Amino acid sequence: MQLERPNRTADDESSSIAWRIERLSSHLTPVPRPFCDGDQLELLTCAKAAKLEVDRAQLSLYMRGKYRDIQERIFSFFDSRPDLQTPLEISKDQHRELCMRQLLALVKEARIKPFKYVVEDPAKYFAIAEAVGSVDISLAIKLGVQYSLWGGSVLNLGTKKHWDKYFDGIDNLDYPGCFAMTELHHGSNVQGLQTVATFDPIKDEFIINTPNDGAIKWWIGNAAVHGKFATVFARLILPTHDTKGIADMGVHAFIVPIRDMKTHQTLPGIEIQDCGHKIGINGVDNGALRFNSVRIPRDNLLNRFGDVSRDGKYSSSLPTISKRFAATLGELVGGRVGLAYSSVAVLKIAGTIAIRYSLLRQQFGPPKQPEISILDYQSQQHKLMPMLASTYAFHFATSHLVEKYSEMKKTHDEQLVGDVHTLSAGLKAYVTSYTAKSLSICREACGGHGYAAVNRFGTLRNDHDIFQTFEGDNTVLLQQVAGYLLKQYQEKFRGGTLAVTWNYLRVSMNTYLSQPNPVTARWDGKDHLRDPKFQLDAFRYRTSRLLQSLAVRLRKHSKTLGAFGAWNRCLNHVITLAESHVESVILAKFIEAVQNCPDASSKAALKLACDLYALDRIWNDIGTYRNVDYVAPNKAKSIHKLAEYLSYQVRNIARELVDAFDLPDHVTRAPIAMQSEAYTQYTQFVGFIPTEN
Repeated sequence: MQLERPNRTADDESSSIAWRIERLSSHLTPVPRPFCDGDQLELLTCAKAAKLEVDRAQLSLYMRGKYRDIQERIFSFFDSRPDLQTPLEISKDQHRELCMRQLLALVKEARIKPFKYVVEDPAKYFAIAEAVGSVDISLAIKLGVQYSLWGGSVLNLGTKKHWDKYFDGIDNLDYPGCFAMTELHHGSNVQGLQTVATFDPIKDEFIINTPNDGAIKWWIGNAAVHGKFATVFARLILPTHDTKGIADMGVHAFIVPIRDMKTHQTLPGIEIQDCGHKIGINGVDNGALRFNSVRIPRDNLLNRFGDVSRDGKYSSSLPTISKRFAATLGELVGGRVGLAYSSVAVLKIAGTIAIRYSLLRQQFGPPKQPEISILDYQSQQHKLMPMLASTYAFHFATSHLVEKYSEMKKTHDEQLVGDVHTLSAGLKAYVTSYTAKSLSICREACGGHGYAAVNRFGTLRNDHDIFQTFEGDNTVLLQQVAGYLLKQYQEKFRGGTLAVTWNYLRVSMNTYLSQPNPVTARWDGKDHLRDPKFQLDAFRYRTSRLLQSLAVRLRKHSKTLGAFGAWNRCLNHVITLAESHVESVILAKFIEAVQNCPDASSKAALKLACDLYALDRIWNDIGTYRNVDYVAPNKAKSIHKLAEYLSYQVRNIARELVDAFDLPDHVTRAPIAMQSEAYTQYTQFVGFIPTEN
């Protein structure tokens, strides 16, 4: 049945058309006004609460950490040296040479030498890496290759004879080097590497060979142009007197000179090719290495976990190949810690640019009224405010990771080693994936001006993208987290001791194994939803539920598919479990940071951000909570409404929150994010001479 349209007169039609024209005109030619920080559109009646007053200096002091002074030295040094600043338009070859000059200037002119901090004070090393990353991410990666990877392999896998011989040369950049682990056919599966190092007992040397093209070392930073040495990961092969004739002792690390120290010519038996132009970080000279009977002294074996005597006898304090392999990779976990920490720094820069621009930019508004800031639109708040809250959450979580890693390097506590290994894998995977997605959101949130290269989103996005892959592919790392969770799950039921990060499983699993409380499932008061106990319980309940159900599924499928097939059948479940656990750890550290904050106004601001982070995460996975009746329909609705309200409240202090990152204009370097005269600087950049008004 169709409804009849009421009869409309010509006057009615004319009036309607006139109203629509007036309405459209008000959008196309809104009344201009000067920007004022206090002007906001009150979209929700519930959002009329007084704006929280935040002491920016106190919040910044709480955030900055104890190594801010050395970071400011780095900022000031590069700000004073325009010749060392990376231009927007630069060729691959020019970028590589500039990047090397930047690193040399940092060490020799600014006299900031990061190498000694790799072991002595890792937190200081990561602070230096974060600061140079704000100059150019390529520079941060090149610094990491030199000191954390090449240098770190010598420090962590070698012994005193290696430290004495190589430390000074690595420190002062006389010995630029590479970390040659990845091969064309093997990246994540390090145990599958095919490069071989065969011991020759007659000449007391190892012979390095690339047995096939699949074993060519690939994506090796510093190899294409600048490297003189490489730490080469290869299978250690020893001659034996049995029927096999050889023994494969597993993957070990060897120092291999690749270029002449004086002429810089490639050494005999070594072939070096350039991996070419990349999506990003083109200041790093990635190359490929092939070895043909390259001889090195026996002493070039990095022998902390395994050694070969003059007569070809193998010795190790660790009894099996798998234990030696685990110990070797465990010493290299610092790269993951650094990437997680640096990824947060990239997110801070991108968020600062997007939010400062969103506060500045005005578009549309109510009829015949001034335009409003685009950050006053709920849609823009939805894009950027949970991201800002997450940035704070990640800051505290990765700072905690750096502290635990530093403690591990001092104590070598076995339980702490396992805890840090898993925590670094989880945070590196989760944070870098989140940042990669957020960089695109920030670009889109800034519209057309976000697409200008000078405003940095494109470069940041391209340079950061590889963070999701190197130092462990994110999907593979999350599987490691889930595997460790399952191991802890078994320990829980065996009555064993759980590592610190996993203690919550003991209580949370017991809670999960009982039914959700139908009364608390319906509680929807604001105080309850903002209670950190409710938030953390919800996160941990979800993790425990996912863990228990995964264990059941794996047990079921392994009967017919075997262990590998069952794992593959449940792989999406595995990834979801790992991400859930990482979110639980992040929230726990955020809550702890709020509680420990000494300044009242900063504490209130952090509490707002923490509540938004928690409720936004719960709402994003509300289906899981609803499916098991952990959250009733009325409570789910209240969570959503409160998350939107908190986004508005965080928007009210967004300027203070990004200012607390303490990133001056010469660090953000985006005209649209300048804290004064942003549009003027933007127009001058493209060539306009400013007019009087």
